[in-house]
Amino acid sequence: MKTLLKNRELSALLAILALFAVLVALNPGYLSLQTLGMIFASAQILILLAIGAALVMLTRNIDVSVGSTVGLCAIAVGVALNNGYSLPVSMLFALMIGALAGAFNGLLVVGLRIPAIVATLGTLGLYRGGMLLWTGGKWIEGLPPALKGLSAPVALGISPLGFVVLFIAAVGAWILSRTAFGRDFYAVGDNLAAARQLGVAVNRTRMLAFTLNGMLAACAGIIFAAQIGFVPNQTGSGLEMKAIAACVLGGISLLGGTGTLIGALLGAFFLTQIDTVLVLFRLPAWWNDFIAGLVLLGVLVLDGRLRQALARHQRALKYSRFQPGNKGGKHVTPFSKRKKEVA
Repeated sequence: MKTLLKNRELSALLAILALFAVLVALNPGYLSLQTLGMIFASAQILILLAIGAALVMLTRNIDVSVGSTVGLCAIAVGVALNNGYSLPVSMLFALMIGALAGAFNGLLVVGLRIPAIVATLGTLGLYRGGMLLWTGGKWIEGLPPALKGLSAPVALGISPLGFVVLFIAAVGAWILSRTAFGRDFYAVGDNLAAARQLGVAVNRTRMLAFTLNGMLAACAGIIFAAQIGFVPNQTGSGLEMKAIAACVLGGISLLGGTGTLIGALLGAFFLTQIDTVLVLFRLPAWWNDFIAGLVLLGVLVLDGRLRQALARHQRALKYSRFQPGNKGGKHVTPFSKRKKEVA
């Protein structure tokens, strides 16, 4: 149990395998690469959002506007394509919109020192309103086949955009775990004052977290447009909460400084897997959010209990090491005796 608590990626992976085992037990026909590919294709958008949310949460902040950013960037790529721009230019335009949206969030939080939850709640409405004003509330349709082709499987049931998602996750995980630049995110979230004393560029790191989050939301918007083939006027609604839930399930702490991108990816895959299982068994769609919320609450409660138990165990172990007669530590006079000696 302690191993599962310390290694949240392992616990998320075991949850994925257990749910897949239940699915196969109920219907052996689902044991195939096609099923895994279908789940991964559905999870790509949430995986990108979870990675972006993880970067922000590691710095002890939160961004609840990414759903609106996804919709805004999906609209951007759709409008650019319908106006005759090439696919690379249209995608670059959407990425720039996402970067600007994320940087604006960072400016509000870092520059103006507005609490992240308040600032991004405001930009959630701002970006959603901008999206509707841009399109007049209409859907973006008639997207070219070139965009839709990017979501078609090419190898192992994975599309070109799917390989891009895996590449982003792999590079991001390597940077965070193996480079000084990546460790800055953990330092800022773990102890802001200590990070400043160590010479970490705190404000730059937090600005980068929000900006990268916006760019990843833009990537998610492009994938949404490619998979669906059109852009509804409510694109992205509710995705921000799922992204945060995926991070928590994968071990990203809301208090900052703890977790990995692989954990966020696995949490996103698990949440999508739940939705897919419900669809495969033809259960009503309104069960999705209920079950996902129930699972998240269960994980949070269990995680809190286990962390308390582990903290008690560590305190007891630390105390026992410094008791008289303990060969592993040195003799320390109990505090009560020291008070008597001083008196």
